[in-house]
Amino acid sequence: MKSRVSVCSLLLLSVLFFACETLRKSNTSTSSTSRKSSGTLSRRPAASGTLARKPPASASRGASSNRSTTNRRPTASAPARKPTPNARTTYPSRSTTANAAPAVRQVIDIARSYTGTPYRSGGNDKQGIDCSGLICSVYTEAGMQVPRISWQQSEFGREVPEVSDIKPGDWLFFVPEAGKEGYVSHAGIVTDVRGQQEIIFIHASTSRGVREDNLYSTYFKSRFVKAMRPF
Repeated sequence: MKSRVSVCSLLLLSVLFFACETLRKSNTSTSSTSRKSSGTLSRRPAASGTLARKPPASASRGASSNRSTTNRRPTASAPARKPTPNARTTYPSRSTTANAAPAVRQVIDIARSYTGTPYRSGGNDKQGIDCSGLICSVYTEAGMQVPRISWQQSEFGREVPEVSDIKPGDWLFFVPEAGKEGYVSHAGIVTDVRGQQEIIFIHASTSRGVREDNLYSTYFKSRFVKAMRPF
């Protein structure tokens, strides 16, 4: 009897052991399959190259800034403005100068002190002088700064509207060819008005040096273009 019970017990234990072993293997196989399946589904294919890599925010901003800087057209600088002939910014005006306008008689006396000075283009003293240099030097000695070049002098001060209004101390301007308009090529200072047909001015003649002539002479009357009152 005991022998039969032992045999039955062994059989029962064998069955239980087999069942447990089968169940364990089944669970192991299911778990492994699940892990493999899960890994396959969750794995994202790697992006090719660096195109899929998103740059850091700071790098992106830097690149954008570099592109905008490179593509931005430089602002063109405004060209320099050429001064107009009547610009007088470098010369003292009547309202700002500390010195009073020189007396006409003083100007005339200084100008006549140059009488006989030979003509020299670009000259500024009694060794040799040209027409615009005479005007500039005379007013410099009188304590006033005026333009040096004749065309600049022809825009300095205010224009005398009529020949009949010309007075001593006014400046006279001439063109090279009689009866034609053109650039100012000669200038002088009025020294005396003796009548309607006798306006005397001092100037530096290219052939005779510093001398006085009549505006109404044939040569000068036909070349006269304007008169200016500097002060």
